[in-house]
Amino acid sequence: MKVIELYILRRTLSIFAAALAWVLLIVWTTQVLNRIDLVTSSGQSAATFFVAGALTLPAVIPIVMPFAIGIAVAQTLATMNTDSELVVISAAGSPRHAVIRPILLIAIATSIAAFAISNTLEPYSRQALRQLLASANADLISTVLQEGSFQKMDDGVFVQISERLPDGQLGGIFVADTREKGMKLIYHARRGITVEREGGSILVMQDGEVQRQSENGDVSVIRFEAYAFDLSQFTRGSDTPTLYRKDRYLTYLLNPDPNDKAYATNPQSYRAELHKRLTDWLYPIVFALIGIAVAGDARSFREARVHPMITTLAIGLLVRWVGFYASNQAETKPFFVFVLYAVPIGMMVICTGFIATNRMMELPTSWTEKLSERLQSVREDLSRRFGWARRRA
Repeated sequence: MKVIELYILRRTLSIFAAALAWVLLIVWTTQVLNRIDLVTSSGQSAATFFVAGALTLPAVIPIVMPFAIGIAVAQTLATMNTDSELVVISAAGSPRHAVIRPILLIAIATSIAAFAISNTLEPYSRQALRQLLASANADLISTVLQEGSFQKMDDGVFVQISERLPDGQLGGIFVADTREKGMKLIYHARRGITVEREGGSILVMQDGEVQRQSENGDVSVIRFEAYAFDLSQFTRGSDTPTLYRKDRYLTYLLNPDPNDKAYATNPQSYRAELHKRLTDWLYPIVFALIGIAVAGDARSFREARVHPMITTLAIGLLVRWVGFYASNQAETKPFFVFVLYAVPIGMMVICTGFIATNRMMELPTSWTEKLSERLQSVREDLSRRFGWARRRA
């Protein structure tokens, strides 16, 4: 690899890494905030929350990668053009592929990494996250019951304990159950303990009584030495998670289990997920080609045009949105499976045509000039208003 190619490679790679880190941080933060209820509603520790947040990263990385490489390519080439480096490279007789080759190497490596993450690390992390959430839900009873406060377990069911004893037992248990119409049940026990079984949790109350009030107002009191109250019905599921198409490895999507209930319900969604996995990894190359087509040639500073990064991201967002739309539609309409392949491949062909014919992929000059004039008038208007406000102040 030539010196100029190494220079472009290092420069693009550094911007790509920085853009990936910042965009990933922003997107990951929004995803993690969706898991805040893991701590607030199920009584889990902060460590569990951060583990759940870390497990969401592999699902975010392949989505962010194309945008990061689009930013890196557009910014690198735009800066090189501003510094007249592209002009010097062209005047020195270097072929155009000296600029394109290092960018495509990064794009291809990014696409391979995205494919590997989407089909190995992401399914593993999704399964681990579902297992974590299922375990948290199954452990809801033992973690939520707090001393001295009433906890609503379900509509019409409230539980309160007075204290937690050192040996793991519970002291002063109160349970109110009004789920059955016309019947009120009040349980009170001196002590008790939660017992885990395969089906869920059981609250075993000892040395207590149950008060039964019927619809006509009659009250009966029954004393007991031990009474088992099933709590598993109030957890949000067992500790065995249900896996869906996004949680499966590529090998499973290629040959799904016909006895899988989720697959039997909507087999087309599994086929759509398979083809989505086989096309999503192409988007880093698509965004890199868009960046090259937009900012890959030297231009005069006098040309009125939008910054190449804005153009690249605008076109990239449109292409990616069409891909997402086709992915959603393919879950019920087989025709959109073809669209999943047509979008990235078609855009690659279009970008290659622009690059091969030395044309720039940008807005028409008349549009750019009007946009620049409009922005200039807005800037002048704001300057006048702020200047007037400062003088009044």
